[in-house]
Amino acid sequence: MNISRDSLLTLEAYAKVRKSSRAEAIAHRRLRSVHLGEHVTLQFEDEHTIRRQIQEMLHIEKIFDEAGIQSEIEAYGPLVPDGSNWKATMLIEYPDPHERKRELARLIGVEDRLFVEVEGQPRVYAIADEDLDRENDEKTSSVHFVRFEFNPAQRQAIRAGAAVKIGCDHTHYPAHVNVAPETLASLAGDLR
Repeated sequence: MNISRDSLLTLEAYAKVRKSSRAEAIAHRRLRSVHLGEHVTLQFEDEHTIRRQIQEMLHIEKIFDEAGIQSEIEAYGPLVPDGSNWKATMLIEYPDPHERKRELARLIGVEDRLFVEVEGQPRVYAIADEDLDRENDEKTSSVHFVRFEFNPAQRQAIRAGAAVKIGCDHTHYPAHVNVAPETLASLAGDLR
């Protein structure tokens, strides 16, 4: 990972570019987002999105001491893909609080049923919440962190332009979508 203390902007420098760089950051995030059905969004992370997240946390919390900065890097750094995988923040979104409560109870385990299907290759299921457990016996969390680990043949196929489908085969949330070409081009850049 290339995010180090020295590679981050100071609070003052970030404050100067924060507004002017916002539109670009939003466009990059949108390019790397996949909507799976009506209620699940996968936001695929990369060094750009995580660097912005760290800078935002430092800015909002007014963190400027070495230990605090290092703590943010250690918290978010593992979300940067490392060449053999895609890493994403999974958001389960139901605007109505009663519906959200009911659906999160029905969707226990949904994060483990996400998959990526590369044309001509076996499905790759998500490895979820490696940092901490985000569900209990009553409900799943509305936010999960997932990793899709690809073998060399899958990585090569993606980089060569194979079609890719992202889906979920949870009983209560069956869905799949073909990844848009421009999104796939961005995600293929995460793989070596």
